[in-house]
Amino acid sequence: MKKLKISFNAPAVLSFVLICFLATLIGIITNQASTQLLFMTYHSPLRDPLTYVRFFTHVFGHSGWSHFLGNATYLLLLGPMLEEKYGSKVLLEIMALTAVVTGLINYIFFWNVGLCGASGIVFAFIILASFTGFKEKEIPLTFILVAVIFIGQQIYEGVTIQDNISNMAHIVGGVVGAVIGYVLNRKR
Repeated sequence: MKKLKISFNAPAVLSFVLICFLATLIGIITNQASTQLLFMTYHSPLRDPLTYVRFFTHVFGHSGWSHFLGNATYLLLLGPMLEEKYGSKVLLEIMALTAVVTGLINYIFFWNVGLCGASGIVFAFIILASFTGFKEKEIPLTFILVAVIFIGQQIYEGVTIQDNISNMAHIVGGVVGAVIGYVLNRKR
């Protein structure tokens, strides 16, 4: 009988989640000082080199374990399928692009709000996953339903609920996922 072995099936996603885990752990150990320094984007001076670093790294930090676990669950659920379809390099590019776009929009338009967490990437993955059945000159009904449900919910909650959740990052991540999903699948 063959022995079962564990495979590192989605290196980009698994590495990303591991980095998020470590950043969250360090954030908790340092009472969020490391999160604010390295893993959160906010309206810091443009002469500060870390301002530019945080446009990328804010997606690693999370406000606590429940925030991390919520994002990690979606990343681990959707990520391997997307990484198998598009490849590790493309998925890393999608994550980096989503991080920069959400970081810049937060910096420019929400200058009084700190942003951390991988929620934008999660929403990009959710929308991107709905493109799996995409064919030329067709829009998958799953894409329409997912877009209406998830993005509609974020718009509604952004207007009606005051909490520490960045609905902007969710919406922008969803838009990035939709644009990339359309472009990538149109080429196929």
